[in-house]
Amino acid sequence: MENWQEISNLDQYDTPLFVVYEDRIKQNIELAITLLSGDVSRFRPHIKTHKMGEVLEIFSSYGIHKIKCATIAEAELAALNGMTDVMIAYQPVGFKINRMMALISTFPNCRFSCLVDNLGTATEIAAIAKAEGKEVEVYLDLNTGMNRTGLPIAENVVEFVMALKELSGLKFMGLHIYDGHIHDPDPAVRAARAKPAMDKVLADADELLKRGCTELKIVAGGSNTFSYYSGIERLECSPGTFVFWDENYTRLLPELSFKPAAVLVCSVISLPAPGLLCVDLGYKSVSSENPIEKRVAFLWNEDLTPIGHSEEHLTLKHIGPRKYKVGDRIYGLPYHVCPSCALYEEAQVVNDHRIEKSWRIKARDKKISI
Repeated sequence: MENWQEISNLDQYDTPLFVVYEDRIKQNIELAITLLSGDVSRFRPHIKTHKMGEVLEIFSSYGIHKIKCATIAEAELAALNGMTDVMIAYQPVGFKINRMMALISTFPNCRFSCLVDNLGTATEIAAIAKAEGKEVEVYLDLNTGMNRTGLPIAENVVEFVMALKELSGLKFMGLHIYDGHIHDPDPAVRAARAKPAMDKVLADADELLKRGCTELKIVAGGSNTFSYYSGIERLECSPGTFVFWDENYTRLLPELSFKPAAVLVCSVISLPAPGLLCVDLGYKSVSSENPIEKRVAFLWNEDLTPIGHSEEHLTLKHIGPRKYKVGDRIYGLPYHVCPSCALYEEAQVVNDHRIEKSWRIKARDKKISI
């Protein structure tokens, strides 16, 4: 296996370490743009994977100035780092509405929008906006089968939008869907599963255009359906994981040739028994919502198998002739990079096999200033 992950000055750093490779990040961005036939106007990448201002600055260098996010902190970071069109892909409720209004006031040169999926919440947002002399841009969130959020796709979407447009204080922008439940390894199966709901979305959009919604946008999907939706010119696509990629999507989405651009580095801290070693990669340092065998992949050390995991320790079974000693550094790929990244305050940035700088993972915080 190619040893692209190796770092020549690793002895100057403590572990566990979250490391990103700048050249691979740029290659992944370029591939995503290519899949969209070079049309960056159709690209609204999600910030949730990286949460870093420096990555947003790289996006800007490619002409990408709109972003999708899930938290107020992510939205603020986007506005602070060159994004001019920020969709909060979340329905704000309670005090979160007030924080969103503060964002709009603080960054008047950035467009902010949010999701709604019921008229009660939409009415509340509209009332607060009207009281503050504002108009909030909203997208109708549609449930196409994930059953997490959204108005069910089978409902009368057109009539809901017509009612939504009557609310003073809101500006209807378009439709939003996220179908993360579609993750079949065969891209043809994924496309076949996504198509019926998308046909309904497009039909509803056509009817809304007839009723005067002339600038309607459709923001659709994440990484799972990116290869399908990228071929539908009417859609804005919003993958997030592509920027770093991870072991899970490498296996699940074989048609997408993004390169892993983030690695976890750990150290052997003990050899507690024959055939066992322990590293400092506890579940405070790698996303652990999956079974133990699907948390980190030691592709350059396939003689190691995770068998025990706790807060600060990962115990590995060792079978093979290779000799390990306390202090050895081991590289692993996270299965789920997004929550793994959020466990670290900063990422070490590699160029030409050397750590050259660090980037603050600033939007891992629940709050920046607002």
